[in-house]
Amino acid sequence: MHELGIVFYIIRDVKQAAGENNVDHVSAVVMNIGEVSTVIPEYLADCWRWAADKEPLLEGCELKVNIIPAVTHCDDCGKDYETVKYGKTCPFCSSGNTFLLRGNEVEIKEIEVSNN
Repeated sequence: MHELGIVFYIIRDVKQAAGENNVDHVSAVVMNIGEVSTVIPEYLADCWRWAADKEPLLEGCELKVNIIPAVTHCDDCGKDYETVKYGKTCPFCSSGNTFLLRGNEVEIKEIEVSNN
């Protein structure tokens, strides 16, 4: 389960940002998770709850996840299409000359702080 390792990196980055901005408590962390990133949101949430509650800065902090749809671009016909539905082969021209535009993200979008 690589989600626990990802959670440790998220916590590290949130703690760093909180320290740089004199934040005493974080109420929520919003993540962008790509549809084909291999991160399972439910596992991430379970790992988050376990690890975040061990940090006073993050105790009770909510993890919010936005799923970013995977989109692939075809270099031959220039069209974009749903990656999960069609895979690497373009549904418009049957070319395999394609690449992923988005959908592999694992990034912190926002850090919400408590208003004290």
